[in-house]
Amino acid sequence: MHTVSHDLKAPLRAISNLSQWIEDDLEDRLPPENQQQLQLLRARVKRMESMIESLLLYARAGRQEARLETFDLGELLGEIIDSLAPPESFRIEIQPPLPTLKTKRLFLSQVLTNLISNAIKHHPSEMGHLHISTIDHPNYHEFIVRDDGAGIAPEHHEKVFDIFHTLKGKDNSDSTGIGLAIVKKIVEAEEGTIRLESSLGQGTIFYVTWPKSDRED
Repeated sequence: MHTVSHDLKAPLRAISNLSQWIEDDLEDRLPPENQQQLQLLRARVKRMESMIESLLLYARAGRQEARLETFDLGELLGEIIDSLAPPESFRIEIQPPLPTLKTKRLFLSQVLTNLISNAIKHHPSEMGHLHISTIDHPNYHEFIVRDDGAGIAPEHHEKVFDIFHTLKGKDNSDSTGIGLAIVKKIVEAEEGTIRLESSLGQGTIFYVTWPKSDRED
């Protein structure tokens, strides 16, 4: 995958550069329709580059090594939210109490980052609301990520976890259709589960079960 991605990225960059050079050379002689076509071409190149990067992440998911770490879930969520830099008007509520975990921090961070990022990025408004909570079960932790976004139609509930399935247009470079596939692959590699509840216009709730470490108190 690494070799293939390298070999694919080079011609993609060349296509993007050439289209920009053509547009620059022709300047005002290029009709608006052709300018839009060249911009569309570069948007599709950008989308392809994003898909290649996501494919690399998907190939690595569940195959990386990660050590057990003891950490506070609240601190991890704080770091994730800070790195995503949501709009100030976007309200993120984290329900206490939050546990101290002993698990593979890297993998759990990847899962939660993707779910929180999706809720922010795909929300139709910058004044959205995201609610994060946990339930402590005897053998596993359950993480619940609830948003008040556009929602997902029932016929797409299973498909959203399929690689390349996206609810957005094909020219949207922010949506490769691989993020939730990576999440599911990581969760299942850790012997957990992920499911969702949603309907159009009613937001989405993701439920992730995450087995406790044998050494976790």
